[in-house]
Amino acid sequence: MAGVVLPLLAQKSPIKVKEGLKIEIQTSAICEMCKEAIEYDLTFEKGVKSADLNLDDMVVTVIYNGKKTTDEKIRKRITMVGYNADHLKRDSVAYENLPFCCKDGGHDDDH
Repeated sequence: MAGVVLPLLAQKSPIKVKEGLKIEIQTSAICEMCKEAIEYDLTFEKGVKSADLNLDDMVVTVIYNGKKTTDEKIRKRITMVGYNADHLKRDSVAYENLPFCCKDGGHDDDH
């Protein structure tokens, strides 16, 4: 299998960390506005302590209290903002309400 490059995959199962549980979720976020929207919205999910979206790999790292929320609830919340979250597809109504730059192809002219 020489020469085969496998894509970087987000961590699918939560792991224990000092602050609680940590999950990495692959998103469809593509710009700074996406980052701000996802990170901001996750502050309203009960139990979420922090959220940091890396735009280079489109992965959001979330630290949360597993007694107050679950990784699936966090994924669902991301879809309700308009973005894919691992295996969950984005909510189509929320996606339509995103700014143009946050939609598929919204930054094609940036290159």
